[in-house]
Amino acid sequence: MRMRPESPTSSGEKKMAEDVKDESVATDSELLAADGSQNTAVEEEGGCTLLRRMEICVAEAEKRSGKNAVNMQETFTVYLIETRPMDAVAEGRNPAPDSLWRRYSEFELLRSYLIVTYPYIVVPPLPEKRAEFVWHKLSADNMDPDFVERRRVGLENFLIRVASHLVLSNDKILYHFLTEEHGWREVVYETGFQAKADSRLRALSATFRVRNTDKRFMDMKHYSDELQSHTSQLLRARARVADRLYGVFKVHGNYGRVFSEWSAIEKEMGDGLQSAGHHMDAYAASIDDILEEEEHYADQLKEYLFYAEALRAVCRKHELTQFELEMASQDLISKKHQREELATGIVRTFSFKGMTNKLFGQEAPEQREARLKLLEELITEGEDAVKEKTAECEEHVERAWVDMERFEEQKDKDLREALINYAVMQISMCKKVKKNIRPVNVMRQLYWSCP
Repeated sequence: MRMRPESPTSSGEKKMAEDVKDESVATDSELLAADGSQNTAVEEEGGCTLLRRMEICVAEAEKRSGKNAVNMQETFTVYLIETRPMDAVAEGRNPAPDSLWRRYSEFELLRSYLIVTYPYIVVPPLPEKRAEFVWHKLSADNMDPDFVERRRVGLENFLIRVASHLVLSNDKILYHFLTEEHGWREVVYETGFQAKADSRLRALSATFRVRNTDKRFMDMKHYSDELQSHTSQLLRARARVADRLYGVFKVHGNYGRVFSEWSAIEKEMGDGLQSAGHHMDAYAASIDDILEEEEHYADQLKEYLFYAEALRAVCRKHELTQFELEMASQDLISKKHQREELATGIVRTFSFKGMTNKLFGQEAPEQREARLKLLEELITEGEDAVKEKTAECEEHVERAWVDMERFEEQKDKDLREALINYAVMQISMCKKVKKNIRPVNVMRQLYWSCP
C-alpha cells in the first residue's frame, strides 16, 4: 500500500509562496469556529495557506541557561523564528522580519495541540529530540552543535509543512505561536485541548474490542508498521556502512603519513612518494564531507520514520470513534429489548429484575408505566447518541482518508527525490574516489622504475 503531503522538504522551498494581498491570518468567511474557542481552520478547497501569506524560517539556535519548573538550573537550546509578510517580499520591499525565540518543548506543545484538535490529519512530526541511529563518530549529545543545527533545519521543515497544510495553516493558535512571544502557552491551555485528548488506555481498549473497523484503516495501520520497520532497518544498515566506510577512508590517512615520512629518505622516489602521501591524505579527509552530506538524507528518512506514528494516531482515532459507535448501538439495542419485555411481560433473557418478579410478583401498573416512560426517554437519547456517533465516525473517515491520500502523494514525492539525490551523491563520491586512485598508479610507476 502506498501513501502521500504536499509541502516542501527543504528550507529553500519556503520561497514558493505567491503574492497575496491579504495579510490577515484568514478572513472571517474562511474561518470555522471550533467549540467556541479561538481555534479556526479553513477547510474549503482552494483555501489560502499561511505559507502563501508569510515567509517562515528558523534562522538560528542559541544555547541558554536558566531555572526549570522545579527551580533547578538547566541548560537548553532556543530557536529563533523569523516571519515576514509575503506581499512585502513580492513588491520588492525587504522589511526587517518579526522574530521570537522558542524552545523545543514549545514546538512539542504546538504539535500536541494540533493532534488533539485535528485528529483526522496526519500531523507532520518534529525532528528527533535526541540523536538516534548514529554511527560511532557522530555525537549523540543533544547539545552538540552539529545535532542542534540539524534539529534547527528539522524544526523549520516542520513549520513549513504545517504552514502549507490547507487546514492546519489557518489555525489561530499556529499564528499565535509564530507571532506572539509571550502568553502563547496560556492561550493554548485555555483551549482545553488536554481534556479532549484520548487516553492511551481507551485507545488500546478500542483497538482490541472494536468489531467493524474500516478495512482501509486496517491496511493503513499495517502499512505504518511496515514503514517504521523498513525505515528503521535502513537507518541501522546505513549507520553500520558509515562506520565501515569511515574506517576504510581513515586507514589511508595512515598511508599518507607513512609515504610522507618515507619520501624524506628517498632520493629518486621522494617526489613520487610525497605526491602519493598527499593524495592519500586528501582521500582520507574527503569522507568527513561525504558522511556529513549523508546525514541530510538520513534526517529525511527519519522524518518518515516518525510519520509512521502520526499515521497510526489517525487510525487509532478511527478505531476509538468506531468503538464508541458500537457501544452506543449495543446500549440502544439493550434498552429496546427491555422496553419490549416490559410491554409484553415476556422475559426472553435472564435478568435480576425478571427473577425478582417471579419471586415477589409483578410490579404495579403505575410503576410499569413509569419505567416504560423512562425507557422511552432513554431510547430517544440513545438514538440521538447513535446518530451523533455515526455522523462523527463518517466525518472522521471521510476527512482522514482525504488527508491520508494527500500524505501519500507527499511521501512518494519526498522519498523519490531524497533517494535520487542520495544516488547522485554516491555517484559523485565514486568519481572522487576514482580521482584518488592516482596514488596507486604512482606507486606502480615507482615500482617499475626501480632497478
